[in-house]
Amino acid sequence: MAADLSGIVIAPPTRRARAAGAYRKLRRLPMLPVFLLSLVVIAGVFAPWLAPHDPEKGELRDRNIPPAWSNGEKSVKTVVERLTINERTTKVSLRDALEVNPNAQIGDEIEVYVRPAGSTKFLLGTDHLGRDVLSRVIFGARIALIVSIVTLGVGGTIGVVMGLAAGWYGGFIDEFLMRLVDIKLAIPLILIALVLVITLGQSLWIIVTVLCLFIWPRFARQVRGEVLQLKHMDYVALAQVSGASTARILFIHIFPGTINTLIVIATLQVGIVILLESTLSFLGAGVPPPTPAWGSMVADGRDKLAGGVWWISTFPGVAIMVTVMSLNLFGDWLRDTLDPRLRQLE
Repeated sequence: MAADLSGIVIAPPTRRARAAGAYRKLRRLPMLPVFLLSLVVIAGVFAPWLAPHDPEKGELRDRNIPPAWSNGEKSVKTVVERLTINERTTKVSLRDALEVNPNAQIGDEIEVYVRPAGSTKFLLGTDHLGRDVLSRVIFGARIALIVSIVTLGVGGTIGVVMGLAAGWYGGFIDEFLMRLVDIKLAIPLILIALVLVITLGQSLWIIVTVLCLFIWPRFARQVRGEVLQLKHMDYVALAQVSGASTARILFIHIFPGTINTLIVIATLQVGIVILLESTLSFLGAGVPPPTPAWGSMVADGRDKLAGGVWWISTFPGVAIMVTVMSLNLFGDWLRDTLDPRLRQLE
């Protein structure tokens, strides 16, 4: 005899239980990568309003100012009437000495700044042309976002279409497209970029074109593997029997089954695209100056590291490292979440 459950009332969860459930869900999220990526996106989108200075203009009198927390460096030097090139380390001209001490005379020893102190006007310092490093780092995030979005949009679409065609038709089409993938993967990206820059000139869109050529084979190969499995599913066979066209089967029935994989690939590829764009800019084959790009900023400061001017290269380098690391961690979390074979249930 079945038990009578009509009198049982299920109590709604308490506020504490709801809070505990929300905490468990938040704990599974990669909070630090999401927070750092949010900062990069906000900086890129709202760069004109967040940057304190014009990233492309500077004053030579403000060049090589260290970050705001730097106390500067002083040294005792002898005052002379005029300086020769080889006396700059031990002596100071009378004209410069009078700016420090109006009573200075020739032969006096005064304490002068060898390296200026930081200023709150330039929180991360300035470069060799007097441009604000913080403003250039913020606008560099915008370049990284533009390059990533356009590259993934164009290159990813080409790769998805080729992967769908190769996996569905098989035979000669599959063989031809996969050999194109192998040929593309065998050609060095840096060589292509340098040849195009020398031939067509330095431009943002040339870099985007090069990166699109670099990224589509990875989408094509992965989508092809997914299609080879999905095209034998029962719902695909039923769509064929019902008379659905090939385009409808590919884009309505098969393509949605690859979206989870594409999201993970795209997330991981964004980091690679940013790293490649920075590498090309560092080599002088990327975004043309004076447009601020993280890679070119690192290149601008590499010759000055030995002189103690470390901040020009360090801060854009840290921005590249943090962004790529956060994207990789977020991509790993997406893979574990979207792939039921790797999902861990508590």
